Amino acid sequence: MRDDPTVVDLVTRARDGDKSAWDELVVRYAPLVYSICRRYRLPQPDIDDVGQSVWLRLVEHLPGLREPAALPGWIATTTQRECFRMIRATSRVEPVDLADSPDVPEQAIAEEEVLRHERGTILRTAFGELSRRCQQLLSLLMQDPPAPYDEISRRLDLPIGSIGPNRARCLGRLRQTPALLRLAADGPDGPDGPDEAARR
Repeated sequence: MRDDPTVVDLVTRARDGDKSAWDELVVRYAPLVYSICRRYRLPQPDIDDVGQSVWLRLVEHLPGLREPAALPGWIATTTQRECFRMIRATSRVEPVDLADSPDVPEQAIAEEEVLRHERGTILRTAFGELSRRCQQLLSLLMQDPPAPYDEISRRLDLPIGSIGPNRARCLGRLRQTPALLRLAADGPDGPDGPDEAARR
């Protein structure tokens, strides 16, 4: 995940003036910007302002970005700074739930946000590689609260006794998707959730 060749390629092309590469960078990292803003509990107009500021700063700094693979961390850190600037400008009380301790360095918080974003992206990619039937079943099992088995049986025309075995097969396929296999090869900390949520 750290040296994603797709990110390096997009940054290189965007530097060279490729508008489609720039657009793809914005689409790829807009959810990261949004999720950080939501953790600061900013209202939507302020989120929009922060997003505009982040992308304007990226336009200015993209030519000087020495390591293209570091772009996600740069975006996370810049978004945090813009959120703090927005809070100070509007005299809001700073939120206290961004880290367990105020002593946590800004870079560590940015890294956590980037990892969460990357894992979510990988999990969505892996989920998209499953059959529609598996996607439907796992979606029903992972919603909050999970759909009751009798409802799943009715909606998917599936005997109640086969829901558990089908869930196990779908999770097995999910673990074997290229996206999750790459994530597992990158380190022990996989994305939170598919197994745990589907067990409920």
